[in-house]
Amino acid sequence: MAPKKPRCLPSLLLPLLTLLLPQADTRSFVVDRDHDRFLLDGVPFRYVSGSLHYFRVPRVLWADRLFKMRMSGLNTVQFYVPWNYHEPEPGVYNFHGSRDLIAFLNEAAIANLLVILRPGPYICAEWEMGGLPAWLLRKPKIHLRTSDPDFLAAVDSWFKVLLPKIYPWLYHNGGNIISIQVENEYGSYRACDFSYMRHLAGLFRALLGDKILLFTTDGPEGLKCGSLQGLYTTVDFGPGLLSKGEEWSWGTGPSSMMFIFHLCLLSAADNMTKIFARLRKYEPHGPLVNSEYYTGWLDYWGQNHSTRSIPSVTKGLEKMLKLGASVNMYMFHGGTNFGYWNGADEKGRFLPITTSYDYDAPISEAGDPTPKLFALRDVISKFQEIPLGPLPPPSPKMMLGPLTLHLDGDLLDFLNFLCPQGPIHSILPMTFEAVKQDHGFMLYRTFLSYTVSKPTRFWVPNNRVHDRAYVMVDGVFHGVLERNMKHKLFVMGQVGAKLDVLLESMGRLSFGSNSSDFKGLLEPPVLGQTVLTEWLMFPLKVDKLVKWWFPLQLLKKSRPQNPSGPTFYSTTFPILGSSGDTFLYLPGWTKGQVWINGFNLGRYWTKRGPQQTLYVPRPLLYPRGALNKITLLELENAPPQPQIQFLDRPILNSTLHRTYIYSLTADVQSTPEPMELSGH
Repeated sequence: MAPKKPRCLPSLLLPLLTLLLPQADTRSFVVDRDHDRFLLDGVPFRYVSGSLHYFRVPRVLWADRLFKMRMSGLNTVQFYVPWNYHEPEPGVYNFHGSRDLIAFLNEAAIANLLVILRPGPYICAEWEMGGLPAWLLRKPKIHLRTSDPDFLAAVDSWFKVLLPKIYPWLYHNGGNIISIQVENEYGSYRACDFSYMRHLAGLFRALLGDKILLFTTDGPEGLKCGSLQGLYTTVDFGPGLLSKGEEWSWGTGPSSMMFIFHLCLLSAADNMTKIFARLRKYEPHGPLVNSEYYTGWLDYWGQNHSTRSIPSVTKGLEKMLKLGASVNMYMFHGGTNFGYWNGADEKGRFLPITTSYDYDAPISEAGDPTPKLFALRDVISKFQEIPLGPLPPPSPKMMLGPLTLHLDGDLLDFLNFLCPQGPIHSILPMTFEAVKQDHGFMLYRTFLSYTVSKPTRFWVPNNRVHDRAYVMVDGVFHGVLERNMKHKLFVMGQVGAKLDVLLESMGRLSFGSNSSDFKGLLEPPVLGQTVLTEWLMFPLKVDKLVKWWFPLQLLKKSRPQNPSGPTFYSTTFPILGSSGDTFLYLPGWTKGQVWINGFNLGRYWTKRGPQQTLYVPRPLLYPRGALNKITLLELENAPPQPQIQFLDRPILNSTLHRTYIYSLTADVQSTPEPMELSGH
């Protein structure tokens, strides 16, 4: 494992300890193709790994989650490195605090876990833009994940910063990284650009050397375009199912759904045999590896909470371990899409992913062991030694409230603070990317050039609202336009009336075609038959307002009796007893964003579900004797009694109002997709 300074060790013992520890030049992790296995320091080795994403877990909780993984019987942790999390602007890097990748590697070493690293550059992970930075789209014609010189130049620049940082942590250098993935499920991408994959492989070799094991992973149908000679080929699939990529390829029509249903009736063992047989066509010798064995699944807003049964997951794992395969369980602990970091899928319609990334994983979103964990631990114990000692019990949970929130004012009241530099003027509306607004919200404003005396349709051609538009005339909220949804919105107003359109990015596409997912008004809106021009665009810094300006108690304008549309609410509260993890419940609220003590907790969408609570880690709360502040940006309608509660358990599986989703190309109502069809 990675070397670390002994604590309180007498100096006389240091020379002896040095002799006993394996030396860097004797450490190795290699493929033994003659016997279809891995060798760790020359000894046969099989990893039983779990995925955990440091970027979805507060730094102070990393050690807790990793320790629980080790005590569950795992010997390895697998995780991605999201490029956009570390390079927010070209040439500006952040490896501090919760972004301290080296600190996470060290925590894994302390937990006695080896590491499988997945640095991308594309990672999927249901993460904003699949980990690619939004600033790449400032070149509108860029071709992502290809040999496009603009893309390769950005990738090369990034990896020349990242890979030297991890070089000392490679296993043969004394660290804990045993293997590194090149790209991610590239066979599911339409480009199939082998020159791009060869470029990446050469870059990794040039910066990391020849000793580290490089590999690829794809679903069974993606192996053709995702594998590359010289990189070890692995596969991914779930219990009793095909892979994410292969699920995607079947389509979403009724016949495809029925076909998938029948496939799911096949035994896990039968599927597994076929999938590993397909893998052998690309990797004839060496250990069998499932790099993503799905313990659960992701959630989309408006669909049911996804689960996978304990028997199906444990039976599949036991079958693979009997075959001698190495396995990584995705996810072992999911975590949370704090802030604006969730990704989205495009599956006939735009499907943004929820704030919770609980994933029905063995360790819950709050870090608690679940029955699934203990069942998997029992399976693992049949094949390798489990560390002695019990798993820690669930963390203390806290209930509080109800608390009444106070109206701070309409979002428009704070425009000078939200956009202190002033608006950008353009004849036609510009995208988020064109004005360097990567996430969150942007306000588009124009003025009516004539009187609209009758309700007149307001619309954006060709489904070019990305992703939700909140429409106001002279400050009065009129309704919402949404990507891929058939909304009919009508407005009226006098000549010179102020027309405001607040655009919300709901997360860029993270899987599938992964085409450039620009945000904002991608075409000018139309009022009746008139194309609206002469726009002012206000890139909004909502997080800065909440963190820095709201504590100053800004002067507030007169408060409307029945506020609607984008509106800020807040309150303060003390914790009188012992604090603990908790779950924010927002009964009656519609949709918006939440901050606690200036930290962006994420999105809520109570009216659509399925997620009804937001996880609040205990470290975010000030203990007894201090006031905590919660701020909400409600985008549509607050309840008559604007109250919230903190619960001692999550509600992740309740869709309060059935969501009717209409295709833009058909008049029939779409039916919700089963979990198995929701490919990555």
